[in-house]
Amino acid sequence: MYTVIGTVKTRAARVIWMLEELQQPYEHIPARPRSPGVTAVNVAGKVPVLVEDGTPITDSTAIIQYLADKHGALTHPAGTLDRARQDSLTQFLLDEFDAALWMAARHSFVLPEEMRLAGVKNTLRWEFERSQRTLAHRMGEGPFLMGDTMTVPDIILTHCGDWALAARFPIIEPKLSDYLQRMRQRPAYRRMMARRDQEGQSAT
Repeated sequence: MYTVIGTVKTRAARVIWMLEELQQPYEHIPARPRSPGVTAVNVAGKVPVLVEDGTPITDSTAIIQYLADKHGALTHPAGTLDRARQDSLTQFLLDEFDAALWMAARHSFVLPEEMRLAGVKNTLRWEFERSQRTLAHRMGEGPFLMGDTMTVPDIILTHCGDWALAARFPIIEPKLSDYLQRMRQRPAYRRMMARRDQEGQSAT
């Protein structure tokens, strides 16, 4: 059985959602970044961490792609043109969406206060909106990013959409708004969100 380390408020949500989609059993340890339970398996103190057979795997994208490859679901096979398109979408989302949101978080609460630049968030919002327009042209005609098949980048994009909402980064593309609403209806997504809600209740 897999062990997922990290609170659902972090990118660990991507890993939990993937495991729910795959219907794989797992143990969830909602440890915070840099807590002793995390540094014991990842010296950088970052989450999520997936532990399988005593071996830790770090980085949410590496983890969910590994799980997709291992279980032969939510991914196109390596060495195919569809997989190249899939990986291109994944990299685009990491570079243009995830990176902007993470930089905004760093200048909101992660960095020491004297190192934060409040004005940078206006630039990041502008870049985020421009990236949405580019993505709208790349989205397939089906319900998912690549058409009729849900793949790894769908999990990354939906998580970034939720993150953007929390960070007050507007979703300006109607096509993207409609897509996010569809993805949030998935039963596996709702199970992941239920874990996050339980996590929040236990913290109060």
